[in-house]
Amino acid sequence: MRDLLRRTRCAVLVLLLPALSGCDRGLDARRAAVCRRAVPALVPRDASVSLLRVGSGSSADSIRVDYRLTGSGDAAKARWIVCAFGPGSSLDSITTESGPVSGASVYLLRHYYLDTPEAVAADPAGR
Repeated sequence: MRDLLRRTRCAVLVLLLPALSGCDRGLDARRAAVCRRAVPALVPRDASVSLLRVGSGSSADSIRVDYRLTGSGDAAKARWIVCAFGPGSSLDSITTESGPVSGASVYLLRHYYLDTPEAVAADPAGR
């Protein structure tokens, strides 16, 4: 019963928090969740992520996440990632303020992390 309640809460958070975290109207909620969930995998382990904005990227099939790190040596710097998507919510590429993330890293994120309970729990919109 507790597991069902926890899953229900997670589902509600995934559906409602993009709207509460400053997402653009009409933004694809699933794509926004995928992009947000990639952020914790790309920052130092000891850092905590504070979302600043989640919105459309520069291209039609992209999402941009602006965030700030806390608990890290470079905390004051605003950071961002842009996730480009193919059909549906298929993540094709990620670019950060430091440059593009390698194709192999995106593949590993997509296939072994982004849809796991750990990624859902680490989603910065849920904090």
